Amino acid sequence: MTHAAGKPRSAPFVTGSTMRHVVVMTLTGAVGLMALFMVDLVDLFFLSLLNNTEVTAAIGYAGTIVFSNLSVSIGSGIAAAALVARNVGAGDPVRARQFATSALMFSLLTAAVITLAIDLGSGALLTLLGATGEARRLAQLFIWTLSPGYVLIAGAICCSFILRGLGDARRAMYITLSTAIVTACADPVFIFGFGWGIQGAAAATVLGYIVSFGIGLNGVVRVHRYINPFRLGGLRRDFPALWGIAFPAILTQLAQPFANAYITYEIAPFGDESVAGFAIVGRLVPVAFGIIFSLAGSVGPIIGQNFGAKRHDRVRRTLTDGLVFSAVYTLITSLLLFVFRHQVAEAFHAAGRTRDLIVFFCTYIGVSWAFAGGQFVANAAFNNLGRPALSSWFNWAKATLGTIPFAMLGARLGGPEGLLAGTAAGSVIFGIASVITAYRIVRRTETGAAR
Repeated sequence: MTHAAGKPRSAPFVTGSTMRHVVVMTLTGAVGLMALFMVDLVDLFFLSLLNNTEVTAAIGYAGTIVFSNLSVSIGSGIAAAALVARNVGAGDPVRARQFATSALMFSLLTAAVITLAIDLGSGALLTLLGATGEARRLAQLFIWTLSPGYVLIAGAICCSFILRGLGDARRAMYITLSTAIVTACADPVFIFGFGWGIQGAAAATVLGYIVSFGIGLNGVVRVHRYINPFRLGGLRRDFPALWGIAFPAILTQLAQPFANAYITYEIAPFGDESVAGFAIVGRLVPVAFGIIFSLAGSVGPIIGQNFGAKRHDRVRRTLTDGLVFSAVYTLITSLLLFVFRHQVAEAFHAAGRTRDLIVFFCTYIGVSWAFAGGQFVANAAFNNLGRPALSSWFNWAKATLGTIPFAMLGARLGGPEGLLAGTAAGSVIFGIASVITAYRIVRRTETGAAR
């Protein structure tokens, strides 16, 4: 499947069943993305074997900060996939290759800046989140140990999105899947064998990031030959187009860490057990609903290629198919979480308030992710139809108006459980609003093309 430089690559998504493309891209994308989030869940599982609530709470505090780098990397990757897919669909592989090169440079440089900012400011941020005592010290140790891997995972994610823009979902999946496999193998050795505890979990994750970046470079550079030599002039040339998508996409991705940070702040006064419960829920969600998380990155290239090929009927069909797929998957997963809610809590040796919060989430909150999935699909349409700012507006509206007042009211009325229920209600409202807006954008696109 090697493609010589300059040889046109076909646009695979402009023909065939759109639902099939949605299913294949989403499932393979989900495996990769779920693997990326599985790293945190694996870390948390092995650390839970230490039976130390402060360690689990520390992961909750640290994860809120660390997730910001991952969010920025995903936002940059969305821009890479959109521009590569659009130019491949328009039959311009040379321009697509240039955008892939500039996007990788942009991702690496941005991650380097974020690494420095996190290292310098993590102490103050942990205090702001309400972390104290041993939980704060352990969270700081975890962040400092993990920070060398931020640039590596940013590059790996960008390579994965470039491959998605090219339609090579299989190799894109391998990149992040390798991270989870390596981390799962190294975690018990570093945590228990070397006796490094929480620092060992961070070191194992960095090792996984090294492997995934190597696999990503192999797929993009050696297999597809889709990266030109790095040139600052090329980055300056492509920066406006990249920034036009990446900036709102990054803002969009940062909305969730902001919401999680606020929820952590609200839940901290209820004690380390509640923070630990939210930490487990926060890492269970991306794994259980990884397919939902992957929708924006998976549906995006399909919409992008058909938009580039002026197949507006297929753009609308892809949007609908993505929503149907999201709803069916969420209902099935929510039912499984409900049936095995007690077993999930036991798997993490949860007790007291930690256990109560996990069981409550699995019982009542999981189904709300159908509406979050709808918003992810809508974001894919916004990003690939020239309206990326709408993704930012909707995500930040949900992270603020759909989170803060609902979380405050829920916490006052029902404690940590009420907080989760309140934020779920906000997610439902903004999920519906974003889907309605996405269909309006598609209709305007169709109307404009018909003139």
